[in-house]
Amino acid sequence: MRGLRAQAVAARIGDIAPHTARFADQWPTGQDVEILPPVRHALAEIGVSYLFSEDAPTLLPYASQLFLAREVLVRPSRWVWPRWIPTPARRFRTRQQVAFTDALRPIVRRRRSSGRLGDDMLGQMLRPSPHYGLLPEEAILDTLPGITVATFETPSRAAGWILLHLARHPQAASRVAAEAASLPTDPSATTSTHLGSLRYTQALVSEVLRLYPPSWLLTRRAPRQTQLADYTIDAGSTVLVCPYTAHRDAREFPEPDQFRPERWLDDSGSSAKPGVFLSFGTGPHGCEGAALAMAMLTLLTAQTARRYHLSEPPGPEPSYQVTTLEGLAPVGLRLRATLRG
Repeated sequence: MRGLRAQAVAARIGDIAPHTARFADQWPTGQDVEILPPVRHALAEIGVSYLFSEDAPTLLPYASQLFLAREVLVRPSRWVWPRWIPTPARRFRTRQQVAFTDALRPIVRRRRSSGRLGDDMLGQMLRPSPHYGLLPEEAILDTLPGITVATFETPSRAAGWILLHLARHPQAASRVAAEAASLPTDPSATTSTHLGSLRYTQALVSEVLRLYPPSWLLTRRAPRQTQLADYTIDAGSTVLVCPYTAHRDAREFPEPDQFRPERWLDDSGSSAKPGVFLSFGTGPHGCEGAALAMAMLTLLTAQTARRYHLSEPPGPEPSYQVTTLEGLAPVGLRLRATLRG
C-alpha cells in the first residue's frame, strides 16, 4: 500500500517520534513496571495516528477493543469449535469489528464529501490509484480494521524483547544512548535523516528481531509441486516456516545464539539474501508495514535508552512467561528504569 511504503513512512518521522519520546518520559522510575501494556498503548497511539491523523483520538478506543477481542479469541480452550459456531469470543470479536467500522464510516464519508482527504494512510486509500482506481467505501472499511491492529500488535511483542535486551546488555544500551544523544531536543523535529543516523540502534533492533521474531511461525501454500531438500511438496500443500529456527542457522548467522548487534553493521553479518531474515516475512507476502514497524521500534529504543538504565527485578526466575499464541512475546515482563546520570 502506498501509505506504508518506506518513502511515505520517512516523510512522517516527525509525527512518530513525539509518541516514542512521550512513552519514555512517562515511564515511572525506581519501581518495577509491567511494561507491555504501556508499550502497546504507546505503539497503538502511533499506529492509529499514522493511519488516521486528526481522527485518531476517535478511533483509538475502538482499535484497543479490537486488539482485546483478537487476544480473547486465541486464548487456549478445552474445546476446539468449528469455525461456523458463534462462540462468545467470536461474537465479541464481531461486535468490536462492527463498532470500529461504525466509527470509521462517518469519517470516510466526511472526508470524501468535503474533499479534504488528508495526507495519512486513510487519505491515500481515498485517492484513486492507477492500479485499482477509486476504492469502494466497503473495501476501505473491510481492510482498515486488520491493518489498524497490525500496526501495533506485532511491534508491541517485539518491543518487549528489545527492552529486555537493553536491560540485559548495558553496554549495548549505553551505545544506543550515545547514538540517541544526536536526536533533536524537540521530537517533532526528528527526520528520516536522524532516523538513518541511528545505525547501531537499528542493528540492535534487527538482532533482537532475529533472535525473537514475534511472528515465529509462518504458513505458506505451495502453488505448484516443488522440491524442498529431499522432500516433494505437492501443489496446494501448506508449508510451515519457522523464522525462530531459521534465524539460528549457523550457515547464515555465525554464532547464531549470541546477541551480537554488530553483525548487522558489516557485510558479512547483515544477510541480504532473500529468505534469510524472516521477521517481516519475505517475497510478495512480506509485511507491508515493515518500514513503519522499524521506525517505531528504532525510535522507541533510542528514546528509552537515552533516558534510562533498565534492569530486571532481582531473583533467580525471570519476571515473564514466554507465550507463542499469535506471536512470540514475554508476557508479564517487568522492568525498572533509573535515570541516566
